Amino acid sequence: MKVQASSPQDNQPSNTNSTDNNNNNNQLPSMDEHVMRSMDWDSIMKELELDDDSTPNPLKTEFTTTDSAIGPLYAVDSNLPGFPDQIQPSDFDSSDAYQNQTTGYGFTSLDSVDNGGGFDFVEDLIRVVDCVESDELQLAQVILSRLNQRLRSPAGRPLQRAAFYFKEALGSLLTGSNRNQTRLLSSWTEIVQKIRAVKEFSGISPIPLFSHFTANQAILDSLNSQTSSSPFVHVVDFDVGFGGQYASLMREIAEKSISSGFLRVTAVVAEECAVETRLVKENLTQFAAEMKIRFQIEFVLMKTFEMLSFKAIRFVDGERTVVLISPAIFRRLSGIAEFVTNLRRVSPKVVVFVDSEGWTEIAGAGSFRREFVTALEFYTMVLESLDAAAPPGDLVKKIVEAFVLRPKIVAAVETAGDRRNVGEMTWREAFCGAGMRSIQLSQFAIFQAECLLEKAQVRGFHVAKRQEELVLCWHGRALVATSAWRF
Repeated sequence: MKVQASSPQDNQPSNTNSTDNNNNNNQLPSMDEHVMRSMDWDSIMKELELDDDSTPNPLKTEFTTTDSAIGPLYAVDSNLPGFPDQIQPSDFDSSDAYQNQTTGYGFTSLDSVDNGGGFDFVEDLIRVVDCVESDELQLAQVILSRLNQRLRSPAGRPLQRAAFYFKEALGSLLTGSNRNQTRLLSSWTEIVQKIRAVKEFSGISPIPLFSHFTANQAILDSLNSQTSSSPFVHVVDFDVGFGGQYASLMREIAEKSISSGFLRVTAVVAEECAVETRLVKENLTQFAAEMKIRFQIEFVLMKTFEMLSFKAIRFVDGERTVVLISPAIFRRLSGIAEFVTNLRRVSPKVVVFVDSEGWTEIAGAGSFRREFVTALEFYTMVLESLDAAAPPGDLVKKIVEAFVLRPKIVAAVETAGDRRNVGEMTWREAFCGAGMRSIQLSQFAIFQAECLLEKAQVRGFHVAKRQEELVLCWHGRALVATSAWRF
């Protein structure tokens, strides 16, 4: 839906924060500033009265350090919503980060993790997948019961912990516990745990910040384009999360007087995230006021978008539209090609795709087994990178795994097991088929990414380029890939 453009009634933003662009482009904020820009965490925790751990509060929850704290996924309370040893790097060059990404189909790159002991639990996982594909569900349950005895908790090496989470996800898939139950609103307790997990993840791993900064820089590059004339910017975001990335973007807009200091965001969110949306809106509105920029944010429920597509979103004539997408939207929709066709009608200035779920090479492959194995290998790499960033048994890792990675694994298994998209083209094929072309990210985006890794000081990460994509790799394996596209 489009409406006529009108000037916002807010006062013009102050230019006192403006600085010389050339000077800004030669400096990168410290890691502390990066974390601060990632999310106004202190204000969130203060609003929830969680800023002082000594203050009793009914919202506070204890996250015990025992492995049993993470119970079986398909036996959780029905009131909750459904939401190595080191692997040696491959010999391929970083520029070919994706070419070998699906070689994990035979687990060749994971053999070194097992070192000859206990690798058969992976074979059992694959047997369960094969049984699901062949509709031998009773046999799948038998094998899964045996796995429950062997993988009782998410403990041990990265592959063992990943296997536990994938075993739980298979159990959820077989019982239908996620699909059949009505999705409820997230509780404050859950939200607090999620916020803590996202914050901790950003603090120990470069993965979240790499995703945010590369996406933001792609947006800024499009706004700095000399062909852009409209002072109004509209970001359509299909994976807004807690909105932390916009603190960084708003600061850049304020400092460089981009787009006359005006930003409008439309976030497409799941139905169970209504409570989070209120928190996101209040905190980002407050941060925008501090930055002296005009800011608006609206939310569209995913169910509404599924019915109406982009007609559910309010567009304004003359504004510059930017669309941010991740694999999350493709998991919900019945067809990628239809989404891209409707996207073309919006005529966005740029489309930014951030893949931090190993989606690039496996989506649409049509084989549950292949997608499952590749996802298992991918998240094993993610867990290995966490082990390199935090000491063994660290509580932070347990929180991140339980509230950040585990839901993604459940979603990955559910999507791989969903046969609606069997034989469908990949997102890249859909983009190219609709006439989209990838555009190169700026040198400053690469500079930011490299400086981020220097600040993080976690050995094993490196930045690579694959054509126009900017890729964060862990020992040669792509963990995050950001690309910008244009019709």
